[in-house]
Amino acid sequence: MAIIVNLDVMLARRKMKVGELAEKVGITLANISILKNGKAKAIRMETLDKICAALDCQPGDILEYTAESPAETEEPAAQPKEAE
Repeated sequence: MAIIVNLDVMLARRKMKVGELAEKVGITLANISILKNGKAKAIRMETLDKICAALDCQPGDILEYTAESPAETEEPAAQPKEAE
């Protein structure tokens, strides 16, 4: 995926545990973990707002865009067979 979630980095910088963030934001520990591990497919703007408020940061501190390399988006080319 081209979006990288740096929530673990911000938690470490703020010396905050995942459970404490979940409590401050008002969502389950499981949902914070899904987001932290980059497994989330989406995030509500309200949730992002609460996370930023709890961590005193900007959305860009948590979310990062990186372009996928062509090798990740294309199927590998078929290898030519050797002549016998």
